[in-house]
Amino acid sequence: MLTSLKGKSVIVTGGSKGIGRGIAQVFARQGAKVTIAARNEADLKSAANEMGGEVRYEICNVADWASVQGMIDSTAEAQGGLDVMCANAGAFPQTKMIDMDPSEWDEVMAINLKSSFLCVKASIPHFEKAGKGRVVLTSSITGPITGFPGWAHYGASKSGQLGFLKTAAMELSRYNTTINAVMPGNIYTEGLQDLGQDYLDTMAASIPLKRLGVVEDIGNAALFFASDEAAYITGQQIVVDGGQIIPESLEAIDEI
Repeated sequence: MLTSLKGKSVIVTGGSKGIGRGIAQVFARQGAKVTIAARNEADLKSAANEMGGEVRYEICNVADWASVQGMIDSTAEAQGGLDVMCANAGAFPQTKMIDMDPSEWDEVMAINLKSSFLCVKASIPHFEKAGKGRVVLTSSITGPITGFPGWAHYGASKSGQLGFLKTAAMELSRYNTTINAVMPGNIYTEGLQDLGQDYLDTMAASIPLKRLGVVEDIGNAALFFASDEAAYITGQQIVVDGGQIIPESLEAIDEI
């Protein structure tokens, strides 16, 4: 059993939907004081109300420095400091390179990669004050390990997060703060629903465990990285994908 995170102050960006909402829910169930941050107030309010407990929300554009600073400072004031930053916010529009406007590339990089840096940078003063901290990034298998047509920008941003992770781990060590990444495979979220049932069925068939993951699977991995038991783990990443990246081919799946 992990040491209790009851009363710990946690921020989850992109926490109104999908994986972020699942991460926030896992921490809230453990008794943590959780703030979810995103751009859409209606979605935030709905998610916070549904989760109940000590879940609050902050409107935030994670690609904007002033917005991120304000959100983190306000949360730390409301929750008595900051213990865990889950930099989860992300965008994944599917556009092949031949059709992609360069502005779309820049937007995905800002939301997925720049935001990780901004969230960590703005958290440092609070971790320094507390004498310790935890950062959990939501990366992906797409980019660092696999690829998929239409997600060149998404894959590049997720690979970039892991490059950022290594140096950040060294720089954050002086504040007794760890930083690690969860790399989800195909997790059943609102975003995947939009890709259609055929896509969902095909992806589930290519996974050894024969199902898509659920958002709590990622939340549980984030919870471990935030725990006292993970205090000596930093600069690392864990794949949570039901074995998706293991088979050499679909024929290998058929042999199971």
